[in-house]
Amino acid sequence: MSHLPAGVMREALIDTTAITENVRHLRRLTDSDVIAVVKADGYGHGAVRSAVAALAGGASRLGVADVAEAIALRRAGIDAPILAWLHAPGASFAEAAVFGIELGISSFDQLVAAAAAATADRAVAVHLKVETGLGRNGIAPADAPVVFAEAARLERIGKLRVVGIFSHLSNTSPADDRAALDRFTEALALASSLGLTPPLRHLAASHAAIDLPEARFGCVRLGIAMYGLSPFADRTSADLGLRPAMSLRAAVAAVRRVPAGQGVSYGYTHRTEGETTLALVPLGYADGVPRAASGGGAVRIGGETFPVAGRIAMDQFVVDVGDHPVAVGDEAMLFGDPTLGAPAVEEWADSAGTINYEIVTRIGPRVARREVTR
Repeated sequence: MSHLPAGVMREALIDTTAITENVRHLRRLTDSDVIAVVKADGYGHGAVRSAVAALAGGASRLGVADVAEAIALRRAGIDAPILAWLHAPGASFAEAAVFGIELGISSFDQLVAAAAAATADRAVAVHLKVETGLGRNGIAPADAPVVFAEAARLERIGKLRVVGIFSHLSNTSPADDRAALDRFTEALALASSLGLTPPLRHLAASHAAIDLPEARFGCVRLGIAMYGLSPFADRTSADLGLRPAMSLRAAVAAVRRVPAGQGVSYGYTHRTEGETTLALVPLGYADGVPRAASGGGAVRIGGETFPVAGRIAMDQFVVDVGDHPVAVGDEAMLFGDPTLGAPAVEEWADSAGTINYEIVTRIGPRVARREVTR
């Protein structure tokens, strides 16, 4: 029977070798430069360790949502190029410029603010984001001629370096993504006609990087696939040659033998059908285990897998293990690498009506991360 280290109640094991190997595999598959996306604390895996592992696998750049995330990586000693693309209204980019952060630019105002952060001996590196149908941020098609022309002028006078042009797909359908691809190609042609020749063009995230070769443009952004999870509903990690990097587990905190008819957890949504054993797992929605997965989920204890019994509480939930032998301290594995016998994170996502991205990203700070390799 597996056990956690003495004194450890709950932990997420992060296999950094898996991240490195996933990036290496996808880099070969796509034959493209890789921007490794480590936003949201590396999708819950730890931004710094994920960044280091991805760079070891051949990623040439890192991507984050905001400048604060990028600066945290710099302060941790990471000197690879970092792109940040989501900014507060009216943000100043002075600190980003000091730390050499590349900025995703979605409007004329952001372009002006980036140029204002330049100094006599330091241009600010930018990637121009164009709107191609997702309906989020990005330079609107009607504004693109003016923004591109101004970006070209600011580059000529040494205020900016236009490193890339990029966008994002909706993954709605092949037809929708190809329509967006056409809009992106049109934007690239417009940029070229106005004097912009950036070395990087990136449209594909994990989904399109794997499934839509014409969207690669020699550079792809890898997020969920880098962490070994599938961006597809109909293909597993193993199908894609990927290995999940995160395993979530806890030590069984209490064991109770109860009679038939015993109510379990708040609201008694589960009552025991016969005499049985209940195991208490010290993980709850405060730790990111979704309450919506109550009565579902999947927990592996002693080589057998059981659903959650009753409602998931803030700090704990209960598993009805029947007559299966279980003791305090036994490992309760919520998810990990299915090829090693762990439940798949998708089982939790399906039970909660969400996606695998959310499950790993929402694991809270109370859960210690422990780096492992294999």
